[in-house]
Amino acid sequence: MPKTSSDLTRRTLNGPTMGTRWSVVLYAPEGEDLAPLAAALQQAVDEVDAQMSTWRADSDLMRLNAAPLDVAVPLPARLMTVLSEALEIGRLSGGAFEIAMGDAVAAWGFGPAPADPAAIRVAMTRPRRPSFEGLELDRAAGTACKRAEMVLDLSGIAKGYGVDALVEVLAARGITRALAAIDGELRGLGTQPDGRGWAVAVERPDPALRAVHSVFELHDIAIATSGDYRHRVEVGGRQLSHTMDPRRGAPVLGGPASVTVLAATCMRADAVASALMVLGEAAGRALAGRLGVEVLFLTEADRTPA
Repeated sequence: MPKTSSDLTRRTLNGPTMGTRWSVVLYAPEGEDLAPLAAALQQAVDEVDAQMSTWRADSDLMRLNAAPLDVAVPLPARLMTVLSEALEIGRLSGGAFEIAMGDAVAAWGFGPAPADPAAIRVAMTRPRRPSFEGLELDRAAGTACKRAEMVLDLSGIAKGYGVDALVEVLAARGITRALAAIDGELRGLGTQPDGRGWAVAVERPDPALRAVHSVFELHDIAIATSGDYRHRVEVGGRQLSHTMDPRRGAPVLGGPASVTVLAATCMRADAVASALMVLGEAAGRALAGRLGVEVLFLTEADRTPA
C-alpha cells in the first residue's frame, strides 16, 4: 500500500564538500534507513570535488592545467560535461563567463595563498585568449586539449553542477520530491507532499548581517545566486568580490550587489549568475532573455531595508 503524505516526515541529509556542505531535504517514512542514500549522495559530490577542485593538486582539473599545450588529455565524464557547459556559456555571454581565470583568482587571494601584488599586476596585463577559443573538447573521445596558455578554475560552475549530481542520485532512486543544495546553489525536485514548492530565500546583499530579501518557491527548477557580499578579500584597504572580470583580470567593480538566476539545471544557473555579475543589469537582462532564464538583480539600494 503506498505511503500517504501523512505517513512521511521531513528528513535532512548533509555532508562536507568543496570547502562547505551539501544538503538534501526530502520526505520519507520516519523509520526508513537513509544511510545508503546519504552514502551515494556523498560519493557523487566527492567525485565532483576530485575531478574539479583547484585546492587538490591531484584533481583531474589540475592535471589538465599542468598538461602541455597541444596534448589531448583524457578526462572523466563529469568534468567533460562541466567544461562543455562552461565553454558554451562563455561563448554565449561574449566572454563574460570565463573559466581561464585561475591565475587571477590565485593572484587576488581567492585560492590557498594570500593576494600577491606582483601576480596581480601580471594577471591584469597579460593578454588572454577566451577559453572557448583556446580549449578544444572531444566529447566522443573524452579528451581536452589546450591550444593556448591558461589556468582553468571552475569555481563559478562546479558547485551548481554538484547540486545537479545530487539530484541525479535522487532521481535514480525514484525520489521525486526533494530539495538539494550546496551554499547558494539549490534545485527543487517536484513539490512537497502538500503540493507547495520548495521555499528558498534570497539574501539581502548586506555583508554585515543575514536577512531575507525575497523568497522563491522551486518546482523542478534550479536557483543560484552570485554576489559581492560574502566571499571577499581585502586588498589595499578595499573589500573585493570573488567574481572575476575577464576584461580586467581583476574582481568586478561597480557591478550588481547580487544576481539570482533560475534555470533548468543548477550548473547553468550558477554559470549564468556569474556572467551577469560581470555584464551588469542592462546587458545581463538581454543575455538572460536570449537564454530563456529568469533573473533577479539586486543593487546598492537593496543592501539595507528602506
